[in-house]
Amino acid sequence: MKPIHQPVLLAEVLQELDLAPGATVIDATVGFAGHSVALWAAAAPGGRLLGIDRDPDALASAMQRLPAEAVLRHGNFRDVVAIAGAAGFIPADALLVDLGVSSAQIDRAERGFSFRSDGPLDMRMDPGQPLSADDVVNNWDEAELARIIREYGEERHARKVAQRIVAHRPIHTTAELRAIVASAVGGGKTGGHPARRTFQALRIAVNDELGALAALLDAAPQVVRPGGRVAVISFHSLEDRIVKRRFHAPPYRQTTKKPLQASPAEHERNPRARSAKLRVAIVLPEAEEA
Repeated sequence: MKPIHQPVLLAEVLQELDLAPGATVIDATVGFAGHSVALWAAAAPGGRLLGIDRDPDALASAMQRLPAEAVLRHGNFRDVVAIAGAAGFIPADALLVDLGVSSAQIDRAERGFSFRSDGPLDMRMDPGQPLSADDVVNNWDEAELARIIREYGEERHARKVAQRIVAHRPIHTTAELRAIVASAVGGGKTGGHPARRTFQALRIAVNDELGALAALLDAAPQVVRPGGRVAVISFHSLEDRIVKRRFHAPPYRQTTKKPLQASPAEHERNPRARSAKLRVAIVLPEAEEA
């Protein structure tokens, strides 16, 4: 049996959210319930927890780990107002978002997230959504491919990668794409595999991750009560910049000047925590926004 997914920055999340018994909490990326199990315990007795996720497999796993009283909903966190309202979770005391792709998703070759194993070009967080990486790679024009690879992957060879992709269409597997990107970028560079940035860019585009994050941060104050807290764990600079900018504007007040990061001990236990950054903000009452 594979080990349970390890939640990153768990101690820091619990400290910053500072949940009281009876708290109402929303985990907008419940995943495999690593954070949610601890949030439930922190809000006991009498607490309430709503878990949201785009991935039905993650929700099925979370259901096995959480008590029956927890409420789980399939959906995109950009729709948190509608989902939380329908479930009776407005107002909430706290909301958590963990933006990382889980190891369980990456390790399943058939999900197509990883360049390290061969599988179909999928990359959908929600397998029911229409757009997949196959659609993007084979149907989007060269200029748009270059744009997303440059902007979302921060790949300096984006134009060359896009040219190679278009020249080698059709492309239907992660192994094919990995080889094509490597031929454009070259090997032996620092910063990981030459395909890493392009795969990241495609995943972000397929799932509209940055658009969903911006929508969530705009919507959260409609869900979380004044004085309640919103916590976001990000894993790359594109996400962190969006969170930082939004948390510096009303109706938010960031609780710490700099993002919290994992300790060396957590790095040792869980290598994926190395790039994680936690930002937390209080939702201000209207009178304090000015």
